[in-house]
Amino acid sequence: MTTPIPRKCVRGSASGRPIMALLDLLGRRMALRILWELRDGPLTFRALQEAAATNPSVLNARLKELREARLVEHSAEGYALTSHGQALLERFLPLNAWAADWARLFIGKAQGRGKGERRDRD
Repeated sequence: MTTPIPRKCVRGSASGRPIMALLDLLGRRMALRILWELRDGPLTFRALQEAAATNPSVLNARLKELREARLVEHSAEGYALTSHGQALLERFLPLNAWAADWARLFIGKAQGRGKGERRDRD
């Protein structure tokens, strides 16, 4: 699978628009988790594997893609976010706050059902 980058066709979009490439990249297994685990600074491969709770094969594939996308870099200290990777993570913080507010809409839904309300099943 090729690394999604702007101006190239990506899964679900032939336009190559930057947002589509980014969503394709971030939607890949463990990509967001890896970025999140690097938020506080560099980690060695083993430390990152343990923090992200993933296997070496998936970690290798995602790190290759994230490096090609210039969001992660490798140095003597280990893997770290680039300035673009850090900026991306900072832009997720407001989205995280929004998601927390959204989640509050669902707190108590299961416990707060009125008498006679139907319970949805999985």
